[in-house]
Amino acid sequence: QAPADDASLIENDVIDSTGVLELVAFIEERFGIVMADAEIVPDNLDSLDRIAAFVSRASARKTAA
Repeated sequence: QAPADDASLIENDVIDSTGVLELVAFIEERFGIVMADAEIVPDNLDSLDRIAAFVSRASARKTAA
């Protein structure tokens, strides 16, 4: 069963530290976003909701640039 959109992916053992790096690589490749080290934090990546919000913000920032 998939975790809820707001469930922690790390605490629910969906991804580990290697998985986070793979997720970052996927986001960068798929959405053309370069993630700064300061952005690779649970606030941006630890749930589906947080990932979606980050990608939305980063995409808007990229479009505005």
